[in-house]
Amino acid sequence: MSESGNTLLDRLGKYLAARLREESSGYQPYTPSDPETLRRALQPGDILLVEGNQRISNAIKYLTQSTWSHSAFYVGDALPEPEDGSERPRLIEVNLGEGCVAVPLSKYQTYNTRICRASGLHPEDRKRVVAFMTGRIGLKYDLKNIIDMLRWFFPTPPVPVRWRRRMIAFGSGDPTRAICSSLIAEAFGEIRYPILPEVTRAPGRASAQSAYSRREILHIRHHSLYTPRDFDLSPYFEIVKPTLEYGFDYKQLVWSENAADANAEMVSDATVGVPDGPGS
Repeated sequence: MSESGNTLLDRLGKYLAARLREESSGYQPYTPSDPETLRRALQPGDILLVEGNQRISNAIKYLTQSTWSHSAFYVGDALPEPEDGSERPRLIEVNLGEGCVAVPLSKYQTYNTRICRASGLHPEDRKRVVAFMTGRIGLKYDLKNIIDMLRWFFPTPPVPVRWRRRMIAFGSGDPTRAICSSLIAEAFGEIRYPILPEVTRAPGRASAQSAYSRREILHIRHHSLYTPRDFDLSPYFEIVKPTLEYGFDYKQLVWSENAADANAEMVSDATVGVPDGPGS
């Protein structure tokens, strides 16, 4: 009886996970990421935020009031190249129904992304967070945690704003197994690197000005309640934009009106010296 029940729950879990990973129609990235440019700009220990287009992505974006629904951790060359000659996995992420996996950068070449980098990270600590993440590869998500998955089928739940973050962690299972930002926050917690500012009123230091903000920051100290947008908002993480890292010069841009003028000039030059037709 127990085995048949577990099998039924496993099947239901797989079905729900597959439905939540279905892509939403109509998604169009504004600035898709180029894998090679990303690879040049990224450093081990960086966090890649992703604007996902799955059903679960829409729910996370609504609950966190943010563009970013997913986060992946860059490990550089820490993982070996596949024997089959395929692209080297350089990102570690946690996916619903799959658990902790390693994936190549090209997976997100058609998505809007953002790089967040811990400022002044010591080499020893960088190695520790990379080792922490690589050591979690293979962590499985328990498909029998049905409540964990059911809550994502309500992308716009009728709950007050102050309860939305709690809803992310609500469920029967470990939230770390559902949201990659939680696992990344746990990794940085191992080296005591801050993500959100201290709750303090001391002059010259980061502080939360409102009572609600202070309560919220205190509440999410536990790694299970961190979301992708927290790395974006953190005053301790730099935002790295690959196009600006390698000598961007706005004077070199070709605008549409300039291109039209250039084409007209080329056509005009091409007609100069062309002989008239018969009878001229």
